[in-house]
Amino acid sequence: MSRIAALVSAAALVALSGCKTKHVSFTGQLKYGVDAKENYEAGLDLLHDKTYPEAEKFFELVKTKYPFSKYAPLSELRIADSKFAQDLYAEAIEGYKQFVQLHPTHEEVDYAEFRQGLAHFKDAPSQFALFPPAFEKDQRQLQRAAEVLSKFLEKHPKSKYAPEARKVWEQASTRLSEHEWYVAEFYFKRRRWAGAAGRYETLVDKYPGTKHEPQALLKLAQAAIALDEKHRARTALQKLIVKHPQDPLRAEAEKRLAELR
Repeated sequence: MSRIAALVSAAALVALSGCKTKHVSFTGQLKYGVDAKENYEAGLDLLHDKTYPEAEKFFELVKTKYPFSKYAPLSELRIADSKFAQDLYAEAIEGYKQFVQLHPTHEEVDYAEFRQGLAHFKDAPSQFALFPPAFEKDQRQLQRAAEVLSKFLEKHPKSKYAPEARKVWEQASTRLSEHEWYVAEFYFKRRRWAGAAGRYETLVDKYPGTKHEPQALLKLAQAAIALDEKHRARTALQKLIVKHPQDPLRAEAEKRLAELR
């Protein structure tokens, strides 16, 4: 390496470590500030620098030494943010949840509620894993994400986090509907009509508007007919015709509805 390149690399290293050395000595000792604000801002610097353990120590100090300052609840949030950034989603969820419980009127309560739902979503099985498919995996975190974000959108429709929350909620709902479709098809192919009907019904009731809805309504009607539940079948077919008038399945739905009269 040339002398110039070495000097450039050294300068870059100093720049990258500048934030840390400002608040942490070379021996690892934290350089605490004189008040809550100074220590909170030091924690923010370290959080942004991805120096998470040291950042959390500054936030913990603010919580314990300055519990009545405005920076104490903010420090609680930033600790949860630190856990989130490290993919420690269970700890982040608990942190955001406690913040909402302890500070229900805080100006950042909508942020905490949104991040709680997002952490549940991030903690769900990945849809990119090949074996097994995501829809075969445990869906509890996705369900919690959908529930938390749905409540968030109902409670804070004008929040600046609402657009992103809606996108995440839609992603969670789509993946949950895939799971319901997978299980419903499993039952339907084995002529287990009650199980199939229940799953198709859950899909169309809890996750309306997804790509499987028209076919799920038709198959719900077929399963209901097999169970001799004609009213249930009629309701499903009528919903398909009204909600999806341009769908190719409408003609079959009209035919089956006429046969039930």
